[in-house]
Amino acid sequence: MTLSLFVHLTLRLKNPMEGIQSKIFIVLLYSLFIIAPSIYATDFKYCNKKKEYAIKVSGVVITPDPITRGTETSFTISAYTEKPKSGGKVVIDVAYFGWGVYSETGDLCDKTSCPVPAGDFAISHSQFLPAFAPPGSYTLSLKMQDGNKNELTCIKFDFSIGFFDSEGVANS
Repeated sequence: MTLSLFVHLTLRLKNPMEGIQSKIFIVLLYSLFIIAPSIYATDFKYCNKKKEYAIKVSGVVITPDPITRGTETSFTISAYTEKPKSGGKVVIDVAYFGWGVYSETGDLCDKTSCPVPAGDFAISHSQFLPAFAPPGSYTLSLKMQDGNKNELTCIKFDFSIGFFDSEGVANS
């Protein structure tokens, strides 16, 4: 049911108190739709704030959140391009407290369907995190390149692995 339908139904109520309660409900429901997606989204920043990238990133979602060692973690990047992309590379670098600990280069078409049409699209990457992964702060850098290694976009975002798993027992 859309927000305008809710408003229409609220205005047709005969008891004024029901109308007020319904309006409060509508405001709360609308707030939930606006706020809830941002709760689970991860903050990111472009590698070079002054550069005009051909691919614009609109969001990053990490699942599961919080990240648990010994499980597969997925990073989904929502993006937009004005021009279709026929392929390219995705370069992922992970740093632990600033020290490079992992690097991977893969085909863009393995992370999304190709050719990438103009408009919105998503890139997904899944990685198994070993049980011995040290807890702490990590930074993931993701670059997309075209076939000539021209940088289409580059973002960085932080994530952390806790000291305890979901049961509260330290992982080893």
